[in-house]
Amino acid sequence: MTIKDTPEEWEIRATETPFVGNKTSVRTDDVVMPDGKVVRRDYQVHPGSVGVLALDDEGRVLLIRQYRHPVRQKLWEIPAGLLDVPGENPLHAAQRELYEEAHVKAEDWRVLTDVYTTAGGCDEAVRIFLARDLSEAEGERFEVEHEEIDLEYARVPVDELVRGVLAGELHNNCLVVGVLSLIAAQNGDGLDALRPADAPWPARPFEA
Repeated sequence: MTIKDTPEEWEIRATETPFVGNKTSVRTDDVVMPDGKVVRRDYQVHPGSVGVLALDDEGRVLLIRQYRHPVRQKLWEIPAGLLDVPGENPLHAAQRELYEEAHVKAEDWRVLTDVYTTAGGCDEAVRIFLARDLSEAEGERFEVEHEEIDLEYARVPVDELVRGVLAGELHNNCLVVGVLSLIAAQNGDGLDALRPADAPWPARPFEA
């Protein structure tokens, strides 16, 4: 058996969209199960996201701290954002988010990992990039609004983040997955062996 996720789509007898929000919606599908029964499944339809694990020359990860209303917490996170334009190149989106949220640019970009955040209830796919060779972005800072007005910033050593993840002190999905993937890559074939920044992404196809 090959341990690899594979595309598959079961028959849908009916579908409706009972809620449409600003960025996401909720869909209800009547799905045919392997035994022939039809079961209703509700899930959030999401445009997809990108995250950026920005690693500086001192081995520190660039973090932002932001209020997240659904969980009523301020979370330490890596820069991240939605794929606002269908078919948008995720690398371009990641570069934009790093600039807008941290006013930082990077010269070296690679794909760190691809994940589905909550596959049982949401179709959100996230591509997490590794960004290196960091420097301050040129020009004026991006004008933020809403929750981003209250952002805090830090650069934290990787070992400290790993400790915080395993201690249950850090909970952001992209941060947890990104940091642990970084350690796995460093202990494996090395960061230069990661996929190129323009590697195919079947979950969210894009034009180069």
